[in-house]
Amino acid sequence: MISSLRQPVVGISGSDLLLRQRHATPIKARSFLPSLSREKGQGSLVSVQKPLHIGASLGVGNFVSVKSDAKRGDLVKCEAYEADRSEVEGASTPSEAAKKVKIGIYFATWWALNVVFNIYNKKVLNAYPYPWLTSTLSLACGSLMMLISWATGIAEAPKTDPEFWKSLFPVAVAHTIGHVAATVSMSKVAVSFTHIIKSGEPAFSVLVSRFLLGESFPVPVYLSLIPIIGGCALAAVTELNFNMIGFMGAMISNLAFVFRNIFSKKGMKGKSVSGMNYYACLSILSLAILTPFAIAVEGPQMWAAGWQTAMSQIGPQFIWWVAAQSVFYHLYNQVSYMSLDQISPLTFSIGNTMKRISVIVSSIIIFHTPVQPINALGAAIAILGTFLYSQAKQ
Repeated sequence: MISSLRQPVVGISGSDLLLRQRHATPIKARSFLPSLSREKGQGSLVSVQKPLHIGASLGVGNFVSVKSDAKRGDLVKCEAYEADRSEVEGASTPSEAAKKVKIGIYFATWWALNVVFNIYNKKVLNAYPYPWLTSTLSLACGSLMMLISWATGIAEAPKTDPEFWKSLFPVAVAHTIGHVAATVSMSKVAVSFTHIIKSGEPAFSVLVSRFLLGESFPVPVYLSLIPIIGGCALAAVTELNFNMIGFMGAMISNLAFVFRNIFSKKGMKGKSVSGMNYYACLSILSLAILTPFAIAVEGPQMWAAGWQTAMSQIGPQFIWWVAAQSVFYHLYNQVSYMSLDQISPLTFSIGNTMKRISVIVSSIIIFHTPVQPINALGAAIAILGTFLYSQAKQ
């Protein structure tokens, strides 16, 4: 950086500031720069050839006078030490560490909320086997929560335009299909079986990314998916209760959610809408898509009859179950989208796989499923597979 300042002929040496003999009035150090002016076409060139490291104070001892001929005037060279590169690198380290901690908190919260949702969702479906209405209530609850948050100022409302909603539509279609398919699967089979099948989502993600998006992965990445899927399956093999509708529902949900995650990541790029608000808009649009289909497939008459039966069997507690599964569904998805702001779709799918281990273990405990040593072995293999995958990706 080169900057020029015109001033009376001044020599600066060491830490002393001296005026030449022709000047009668000294210039104070603090008023030195403001008092610079042109005189007789002569001036000084202040040269800074290194980035300055600016500290708490700047002493005149950093200046060294350089003699030059009278035509050019005095050349005053400002020397300062260059900031150590390690200081710059060290400054970025805390931000990277903070980002990792932030993502870790997101993942832990996401998994915990998902476990609670799955428990209450299964309780509701056992007593009230209407997955289309249950899925609709989950979306409606989340949409209502966010609309209230925007209206009251708790959360800042997103600024959207028609182009945003247009790009969101395919994401909403995939989200709606995946949500309903997973709920249908869980209404037909055990929680563990649904999540065994859905643990294959990373494989779907890799295949879709490879053949549709043109992304390539090293061989170890593909191989690392085998213990992830196999370990989760082995962990819940004692719960295996095959049902074709439940199996197909979980498979369809896998494929739909992979497309949802990929479309979401693309749609969120360059948008000012945060992950939280993005999922809120997604819920509202998905609710609009799902509601007419839910009415057509099940209908109010079936819902009313089933509600009376559930209330007679469970009592008022059933209302709490429905409310809890709806609220926690929105919360865990909201946190997952906050995570998706920071990670890739494939990493998101791996996080989903680890989340399923938590769900499988918790469902075994809550629903008193007998635990065999093979379950623990399967969980260990799945965790090992996830570690191998992370190493292969690096």
